[in-house]
Amino acid sequence: MNLSSLAQDFVLHFGEMGSRWGINRTVGQIYALLFLSAHPLNAEQIVHKLGFSRSNVSMGLKELQSWNLVHLKHLPDDRRDYFATPDDLWEIVRTLIAERKKREIDPTLTKLRALEMESSATDADAHALHKIAELRQLVELLTGWYDDMNRLETDRLVQLLALGSKLQKFVSKAEIIVPLGLRSKDAATRKGDGS
Repeated sequence: MNLSSLAQDFVLHFGEMGSRWGINRTVGQIYALLFLSAHPLNAEQIVHKLGFSRSNVSMGLKELQSWNLVHLKHLPDDRRDYFATPDDLWEIVRTLIAERKKREIDPTLTKLRALEMESSATDADAHALHKIAELRQLVELLTGWYDDMNRLETDRLVQLLALGSKLQKFVSKAEIIVPLGLRSKDAATRKGDGS
């Protein structure tokens, strides 16, 4: 690697972590290099800095583009493609979460809903359908929360996250006034009754 020791440590660690997050080591290292770079890099520069083959770099860049984690840039009087990560860390986090949701959570939710539509032939199936319904409700609750948080402007989201334990204290005090243990079905019923 043709990097400072600081950059090399970060790139190597990011590659190791990438394999735990479901991307290969090479893709993780390419992303880490682009993240640290003060300027967009082209494929040849990435090959030179990381010592990977041109084909590995090309495949890695395509994968990062498919995840919307790198942006293609063009420089004046240069026909080569350059790549950069977004400058805003929150944009990176939001993109990563949205892509994981689209690839992992949404198909699972679709499958759970489809399975719930099947009729139960046996007691074992009835029990399984009950468990599937519980799981679907939990996933829908979490994805609904994600959708609510994703609509917040970044400044508001940071403020909310910074509340930390203060939010838990607020919820505890609010529960004295309004019972928060109501299931969403009970709350929907009360809204429909006008109470």
